[in-house]
Amino acid sequence: MKSEFTGRHMTAVLVGGFGIVIAVNLSMATLATRGFGGVVVENSYVASQKYNGWLDQARKQQALGWSVDVKRQRDGTIALAPHGVPDGADVTAQIRRPLGEPETTELAFDASAPGTLVSTTPVAAGRWIARIAIEGGGDRWAREVHIE
Repeated sequence: MKSEFTGRHMTAVLVGGFGIVIAVNLSMATLATRGFGGVVVENSYVASQKYNGWLDQARKQQALGWSVDVKRQRDGTIALAPHGVPDGADVTAQIRRPLGEPETTELAFDASAPGTLVSTTPVAAGRWIARIAIEGGGDRWAREVHIE
């Protein structure tokens, strides 16, 4: 015997389909808001007014020819190998978690070997974003790198 497709069947299909879509949207929105650690900029209009200045700064930094290789060592410390940086330049770093609860740490560095700087404290395991700043000879250079 063949059963008929009734209005009740259609109602069940619609309610079930929309229920799945709503459940997925709510769970994705929850994951997105829990994974975002803060505000990118306080005021987007003010940030847009500073954009050309930021581009000029980036061009000046690139013209310096400075770079830094970053590596996490087995003991958890962070090793930096600066290239093209003048002797006696001040190197600082601030690390933060890319996702989840905001966690920020300032790092200080000591020279461990010629051309290598090592953080004075180990960094907890996991993913980090390091903002490295170098100041020397009246110039300033900054870059963000990911640490795994």
